Amino acid sequence: MSTKTKSTKIIIVEAAWDLFYKKGYEYTTIDDIVEASHTSKGSFYHYFRSKSELLGTITFLFDEMNERLINGLDRSSNPVRKLFFITEELFNMIENRIPEALLAEYMALQITTKGARTFLESDRAYYRLLRQIFTEGQEQGIFTEDLRMNELIRAFATFERGIVYDWCLARGNYTLTEYGRTLFKAFCKGVLKEEFHYLLD
Repeated sequence: MSTKTKSTKIIIVEAAWDLFYKKGYEYTTIDDIVEASHTSKGSFYHYFRSKSELLGTITFLFDEMNERLINGLDRSSNPVRKLFFITEELFNMIENRIPEALLAEYMALQITTKGARTFLESDRAYYRLLRQIFTEGQEQGIFTEDLRMNELIRAFATFERGIVYDWCLARGNYTLTEYGRTLFKAFCKGVLKEEFHYLLD
């Protein structure tokens, strides 16, 4: 998505998280964010009451990425390859754009909050993307029939969240992307029909 077509809110969010990653949250000021986003303080305060409110916008980054992937996936790839690709994209983005400590804080808030849990909102681009891929796989008959569509989607989302959660617990002391590759194959062997395991090679 080009800068011209992005909303001001998304532009501010992306600039803020870029600064949080490069400078650290505590060393990033609202003035820094306004300057980096080429917006204004008025625009910032129109969307956010404080810098701390930006901590709840991680899902904006994920959804922006997934909206791009929905329209940009290689149509010639098989569903397993597509799942692998979106997993790599997610883990790469986390390692290269999101400070581990802030992600851990956000995930902890998702566990303790009594309000909406944005990670679980079914209308997010993430879940639409998974539904698109798993529907294609079901039509091709490659996935086990033991799980219904919603169960497949939930299982895959749980698989990805679990790896990210473990990475946060370990303080990011291993490579998320490489570990994800190893566990991806193990997950897929559990949901693919045996005759389609060759797709993992």
